[in-house]
Amino acid sequence: MLQQVAGSLQMYVDPLPQMPKIRGYDFQDGRVVPVNLTIGMFQKKWKFHRDLPDTPVFVYGQCVDSATFPGPTIVARHDVPLAVTWENHLPDHHILPWDPTVPTAIPGSDVGVPTVVHLHGSAHPPQSDGSAFAWFTAGFRDTRPSWTQATYTYPNVQPPGNLWYHDHALGLTRANLHAGLLGAYVIEKPEVDVPMDLPCGDDDDLHLVIADRSFNADGSLYMNSTGAAPSVHPQWQPEYFGEAVTVNGKAWPFLAVRRRRYRLCILNASNARYFNVSLSNSVPFHIIGSDSSYLAAPVTVPSLLIAPAEIFDVVVDFSAMSSSSPATTTEVEMLNSAPYPFPTGTAPGPLNDKVMKFVVAPNGPHDTPDNSTVPEREVPYANVASPGTPAPETTRCIAMYEYVTAWGQSTHLYINGLRLEDPVTETPRSGTTEAVKMQQLVGLQAFTDCMTRVNDAVKCGVDQHAVGPVVAVPEHEKTWKNVVKVPPGFVTTVVVAFKLVDTNQPYPFDATAEPGYVYHCHILDHEDNAMIRPLKLLP
Repeated sequence: MLQQVAGSLQMYVDPLPQMPKIRGYDFQDGRVVPVNLTIGMFQKKWKFHRDLPDTPVFVYGQCVDSATFPGPTIVARHDVPLAVTWENHLPDHHILPWDPTVPTAIPGSDVGVPTVVHLHGSAHPPQSDGSAFAWFTAGFRDTRPSWTQATYTYPNVQPPGNLWYHDHALGLTRANLHAGLLGAYVIEKPEVDVPMDLPCGDDDDLHLVIADRSFNADGSLYMNSTGAAPSVHPQWQPEYFGEAVTVNGKAWPFLAVRRRRYRLCILNASNARYFNVSLSNSVPFHIIGSDSSYLAAPVTVPSLLIAPAEIFDVVVDFSAMSSSSPATTTEVEMLNSAPYPFPTGTAPGPLNDKVMKFVVAPNGPHDTPDNSTVPEREVPYANVASPGTPAPETTRCIAMYEYVTAWGQSTHLYINGLRLEDPVTETPRSGTTEAVKMQQLVGLQAFTDCMTRVNDAVKCGVDQHAVGPVVAVPEHEKTWKNVVKVPPGFVTTVVVAFKLVDTNQPYPFDATAEPGYVYHCHILDHEDNAMIRPLKLLP
């Protein structure tokens, strides 16, 4: 039925919308000054496709009428703090199924939809991090002991780049994001951004928020109501994959462009699906940034693998495409070739192997000339091995593993065999640099078979797995990232700086305060059950 509904929708009939922008600063007497914003969470109807009935969603906005799927793009200014009061106006009950048997935010009397907002990729005080335990319901009627404050403060002291905000409530992250609680966030720094002469302006600098979704015949969002191991978890499944691909809240939209350069900020906001995107006419992507940082220098690639929660900042030059005549209109598809689950799953089919279409029109006589560039160099601090970057003081090791029933049904996923609520074991000192070796054991059949028998990672020879030759890090991922791909059967080593990476200075706030931070798998279904652990910085 889900394939039938998605397959009935004609592709490329809805124009790609751009989300409304909210400026997170103001001007006073020629100076940039801070502002306070109030952004709410609302239930409303959203039109995902011309031929699909209106869909109930949860969305962010300054009022219900202006709320969108995804939410408004917040544009902040470097070193200008932004205060946001996040208000929950959601109904008493969720619009999607959820599972109370995984560690979950459950309000008193089961009334209300718990939410809490996390600004993904931001350097901010723990009280404004959006702890999974700091959730609240409508009107702050129900809050938890870890709830800290109604207004969050974002210092915006980190380098310029692309972030996103989304819900982070315990056990409900996958359902709340699926319903629509997500949006883009940009930190601008004119003295860094402007000299690069990148494409700019509302027409040439665009966000593409990609998310797979399935729809019921009545237009409502589909989320499974039966779990992978229903005797253990009635509803939870280890990965959600949708039949339709939405971009900025439209299923397979199109975008009219000219023969010029465009800057595209591509965010994969899917629960579990990877996207390996390419353009059907082989025009390459010039990658200028990854997650919330520029690169040291642009990298040109024919295709781009984007994990859930990962962001890439790219320039596409439609003037460079081949055509029989520059005076003709050409159609270019954005395609997807990533198997699901990635990397060894099913190849995408005729629905989810397409993302959107660009309709490339010839330049008109009144079009402004394209003076944008792809710069040869960007920012020196993006080079993790650059002079002045301290060597890691400590190396930590973490292992990610999936527990299954005797019949191979997934039941839960832990990091180092521990739950979120278990005592904190990662306690780096604020201001230091560490190395972290992440061992991905999910999906390794030999290890799984042994764990099923003895449930002891040491006896199962955990140190004998994920061995082999070193694989080079892709050039376009060599920067300070907040999402790292960790393939099954690999040990991925990352350098983590618990300070400002562009200046090597400590955070200008108390990063050691309660309730601390977390690190986790960003496959949302894994995160909710319960591949997430606390991170507590020490003085």
